[in-house]
Amino acid sequence: MKIVIAGAGDIGFHLAKLLAHEKQDIILIDADEDVLYNARIHLDVLTLHGDASRLHVLMEAGVDKAKLVIAATTSEKTNIITAILAKKLGAKQTIARVSTPEYLSIDQRNLFAELGVDSMISPHQLAAHEVWRLLKQCSLSDIFEFDDGKMSLIGILLDDSSPIVNMRVGEVDQVYGDTSFKPIALLRGHQTLIPKEDTILRRSDHIYFLAKNQDINALTDIVGKDNVSVKNVMIIGGNDIALKTAQVLEDHYNVILIEKSKPHCKYLVKHLKNTLVVCADPSNLTELEEEGLKSMDAVVALTKNSESNIIASLMAEELGVYKTIALVNNTHYIRLSQNIGVDTLINEKLIAANNIFRFVRKGNVEAIASIHGSEAEIIEFNITKSNRVTKHPLSELHIPSSALIAGVLRNNESIIPEKDFQLQRDDKVIVLALPEAISSVEKIFH
Repeated sequence: MKIVIAGAGDIGFHLAKLLAHEKQDIILIDADEDVLYNARIHLDVLTLHGDASRLHVLMEAGVDKAKLVIAATTSEKTNIITAILAKKLGAKQTIARVSTPEYLSIDQRNLFAELGVDSMISPHQLAAHEVWRLLKQCSLSDIFEFDDGKMSLIGILLDDSSPIVNMRVGEVDQVYGDTSFKPIALLRGHQTLIPKEDTILRRSDHIYFLAKNQDINALTDIVGKDNVSVKNVMIIGGNDIALKTAQVLEDHYNVILIEKSKPHCKYLVKHLKNTLVVCADPSNLTELEEEGLKSMDAVVALTKNSESNIIASLMAEELGVYKTIALVNNTHYIRLSQNIGVDTLINEKLIAANNIFRFVRKGNVEAIASIHGSEAEIIEFNITKSNRVTKHPLSELHIPSSALIAGVLRNNESIIPEKDFQLQRDDKVIVLALPEAISSVEKIFH
């Protein structure tokens, strides 16, 4: 598949890296020669120096033969123009990264679609809604909803208080009865495992379940997590993602936002309605305590510095804050920070990549989720016609050992399937696949 990516910054580089691993035909465009040089020495992709919003640059990149054009520069205008021109030149699918919230309304999305922008994403807005989802279920380390919440992928960190530590996966069912949730992945150190019946659960395991939403509370009880209701939230940082997050949260929680710059605090006050903006040094623990850190139910660290966010989360946990969320945009820190005890991580690049990857995957893909610190993907396929997958039970579909059919959404029913289960047309199938199995899984559901 030929894919053209405009912008070799954080998101463009990350997407190019992921796609290059899958042997896609990638061309990366950027107006900054230094940024392109960095991409050339680290990635196996073609690069093109130039402004992607210029016709001759897009023609040189061959967008007329591109299956997908992703405009992910830091300039919203450049991205929109690039997507429109690429579509007019013959690109099959276009995606533009935007920052203006109004552009994401249904009416304006439809207008841009008529012009040639098939899809628009806002990494800041995606990350802000991720924080909101995590605060609604604060005992979880990760949550991703499928089909408007009919079924969810949830992550839980096992600690000494968990009664299922040192139990085999098969014993959990025996002790707690016929459960309507399924362990589908286990992150242990640098390994991602698909749990088997005889897999022993250990302290510090990050275990991921697929569960019906009405069963999430029962599941958290079983693993020994309290169902705490969040009321008071402190956001550390005053950048664009922090502003967007505060705007999403301020009608649901008591929000305090900590920002060091006095001029920027004034800017934030103008754009927030119900958030208390405090001008203080986020790295000064004494100042944070004076602003009520100990009385917070949750702390969300969203500065541009991954290290600062990790440290702020660890300090908050040390003072007894129940829920901490850290923005970690340096992917090298993700596994490290999980191993040293950071509660929950979010990564803008991964969130944006998940949103875009459904356009890359073969088959009718509804959604894609990833597990922080793992290369595993959870893909939701939509079965649009009767074929081999609807004519045989799951046990005869030759699913690779490094993949798992985890759940099925059928009409208004959420199903955890057994081996003799048979898929039907219009089913939505949730599949977990490790990298080596993705190609085989795509062929099965293509």
